[in-house]
Amino acid sequence: MTQDEAFKKLYDIVVRLRGPGGCPWDIEQTPFSIRDNLIEETYECVEAINEGEASHINEELGDIFLLVTMLAYMYEQEGIFSVSDVLEGISEKLIRRHPQVFGPATNFTSNEVLKNWARIKVEEEGRKPKDSILDEVSRGLPPLDRAWKLQKKAAKVGFDWPDATGVIAKIKEELQEAETVIATASGQDKTELEPSTETKGRGSPLEEEFGDLLFSVVNLCRFFGIEPSVALQRTNIKFTERFRYVEKRMKQNGEEMNAKNLDVMDQYWNEAKKI
Repeated sequence: MTQDEAFKKLYDIVVRLRGPGGCPWDIEQTPFSIRDNLIEETYECVEAINEGEASHINEELGDIFLLVTMLAYMYEQEGIFSVSDVLEGISEKLIRRHPQVFGPATNFTSNEVLKNWARIKVEEEGRKPKDSILDEVSRGLPPLDRAWKLQKKAAKVGFDWPDATGVIAKIKEELQEAETVIATASGQDKTELEPSTETKGRGSPLEEEFGDLLFSVVNLCRFFGIEPSVALQRTNIKFTERFRYVEKRMKQNGEEMNAKNLDVMDQYWNEAKKI
């Protein structure tokens, strides 16, 4: 099957799923209702790439193709634009923004390609110049990813630490400030850490300090070229595997999963780490 035939087959399936006599669930969906699915499938695809299993990557890429095709077809059904418009639009954009490939031969470095890309957006496509380079970072990104990209943008114009020592010191500083706020709460009264009437809607002091701490940790990831969301997903998987091992061992020995058996659970956790 050719690539053209393969995509037409997928498109025809989506049309049938969304059409009369199709799948009730698919028919009910809107661009807003499947936004989270698109994010979830993207992260699952990243996980598959990390694992390096070709069949899994193949499957997850298929899921993304499905969602993107279905999203475009939803707008086609409304007469706003068609799936062909989307494909033609991105093709023309790629040609237009790569004159070094599709135009006069020019040897560009990677950095020059990015600068030329930005220039074409403004000069040839009429995009309004951004008031700030940070405006180029989408507000729709998950907070962790947006923090990472904001810091990358700032670093490109020299607003960066000279080395990792300053970043690590900043993390320690933010952690100390969070500890100070926690220490201000008397006893176990957590209400003192909650937003006051004056700060309602703006978060609590502790929320602010935790945000600063997370932002600093993200900056350390960025400094070493580590995408924080990918690193965190890797840790999520590791935690899940180890916790499942603890559950399995507790069940095998007739032990209940509760705080009273924390020492036993911790023992099995250490076993899981060795495995």
